[in-house]
Amino acid sequence: MSGTSDSKGAQRRLVKGYGGPAGDSASKEAVGRLRSELGGLKATQAALPHLKRALALISAKDYAGARTAAQKAVERDTNLIHAWHLLAIAREHLNDWPGALEAYERGLSIDPANPPIANDLGRLASKMGMLPQAEALFRHYLSFRPFAPESTNNLAGVLRDQLRYDEAVEVLKPAIQAHPEKVMLWNTLGTVLEDRGETEQASVFYAEALRLNPREAKARYNLSNTLFTLGQRSEAIAQCRQAIAECKTPEDLTTMRFSLAAMLLAEGDLGEGWDEYTARLEPTYCDPVHYLTTRPKWEPGADISGRHLLLIGEQGLGDEILFANPIDDVLEALGPGGRLSLAVTDRLLPLFKRAYPTAQLGTHRSISSGGRHVRTVPFIEDWADIDFWAPMGEATRQLRRSAEAFPERPGGFMKADPDRVRHWRAVFADLPSPRIGLLWTSMLIDTARYRYFAPFEEWAPILKTPGATFINLQYGDCSAAIARARDEFGVEIHQPPEIDLKNDLDDVAALACALDLTIGFSNATFNIAAACGAPCWLLTSPDTWARLGTDRYPWYSQVRAFWPETSGDWPPLMAAVAQALAAEIQAAPATAAAEA
Repeated sequence: MSGTSDSKGAQRRLVKGYGGPAGDSASKEAVGRLRSELGGLKATQAALPHLKRALALISAKDYAGARTAAQKAVERDTNLIHAWHLLAIAREHLNDWPGALEAYERGLSIDPANPPIANDLGRLASKMGMLPQAEALFRHYLSFRPFAPESTNNLAGVLRDQLRYDEAVEVLKPAIQAHPEKVMLWNTLGTVLEDRGETEQASVFYAEALRLNPREAKARYNLSNTLFTLGQRSEAIAQCRQAIAECKTPEDLTTMRFSLAAMLLAEGDLGEGWDEYTARLEPTYCDPVHYLTTRPKWEPGADISGRHLLLIGEQGLGDEILFANPIDDVLEALGPGGRLSLAVTDRLLPLFKRAYPTAQLGTHRSISSGGRHVRTVPFIEDWADIDFWAPMGEATRQLRRSAEAFPERPGGFMKADPDRVRHWRAVFADLPSPRIGLLWTSMLIDTARYRYFAPFEEWAPILKTPGATFINLQYGDCSAAIARARDEFGVEIHQPPEIDLKNDLDDVAALACALDLTIGFSNATFNIAAACGAPCWLLTSPDTWARLGTDRYPWYSQVRAFWPETSGDWPPLMAAVAQALAAEIQAAPATAAAEA
């Protein structure tokens, strides 16, 4: 769930498992096939007992024991494909993904035409984000077994995740014709169409999956997300709860709870919403962050008065800003005898130091280990001195359990560098007012995000507003968009000189505070500007969780929020924002005179 990307991250579709590929290398069917193959295997007498033991232990879900037995078989015969296959399965289920990858590859090198290993390796590559490799492996498997439901499903999912929606549909069509009874194919077809922006059509295919199997929790979960997008919120929540009740795996349950959290928050049920949001901290979450600390976690009800609390930033830059909202309340709860340490992204360190001078500030560090994200806090030297720790979002869970708990702070809760604010005002002093900062996209944008970010051409009514001067605040290469505004709309979007809009975030805060208004979608820059009290207008989607069931944006009380009646219907909204901006500009002289 990200303040930088609206509800896209908060509502994850589920194809199989927890949004990953279908199938399980240690399933009952897979174990049965391997047992049959071992029965006719001509292996060395030294290796065969270890192979049989490894398979029996996999069947019993004793993957540590299976790994040991399979390793012994490998040591006795390095050219035995089944030994490498069993070793890979055991390692995969022990979350040793790099080790599993190596073992699968060794097995496939012995027999490149082996379809089961190619399929298992493709599934692992998909889970590790190696999408082109996964695609090649699934295609390899399907060359031996055309239209096999599981691998067809997985290939379509990989194509979908590479934004190749039309190809994914073409892969699924003949497989559905060959296997119309296969629920997973209808479900995956729904996810492809939903990502392509065809929400209503996607719901039809989810409904077909449920007709075939009314207890198919994954399809019911996906249907709940489409219903929520379509505005049928009560029914969506009911369907999501039913999917959770029918869920069969911990991974699926975690994903569904996370999505339910987004729905509840969007409906204003902050208490249960924040409690369900803790699903992101479960090891079974689709992209968990593992925090390297053994200190007690700050739980609801724990008295922190006079204690030393460590809060660690989580997820994206925008989230670290968003979830800093209750830090002043945390300091009050700690009292004069308490201490607060904050671990944040290095680019945000100057902002946090200025906002919370009494706290100990440092940066966290993230590393990838075994395909998982691990977060450390290097600046903490004596961990015994820490009484409690928590991810930063947990402070929001404890201290913002209703929309009314968010204080009115039109000046924000962070502070831009006043010298740099004066600098930027001087830089743009020759440009006519009002000077308006623009944010029109996210660094992570795809077709599925059309519901959350308007295409640049839809900005034309706002950009053509008479009397407005526009300043680019959008990070990344914006040259094409700026040139398009100039050539097609006759509007100059001024580029701030000598600033890295992506990395120099302390100066970005000052720049935003030097402007009269910032208009845009929620990304890191918008959250920084709003947290520092800059006047901001937020363009958002109707189903966003972050409005918390209100008609405003409680995180930053000075922010004015705009959203379309229907997800993705941007033209009427952009026209309304342009009209509001024109009224603001027209009223500015009268307002200034009244203030004078």
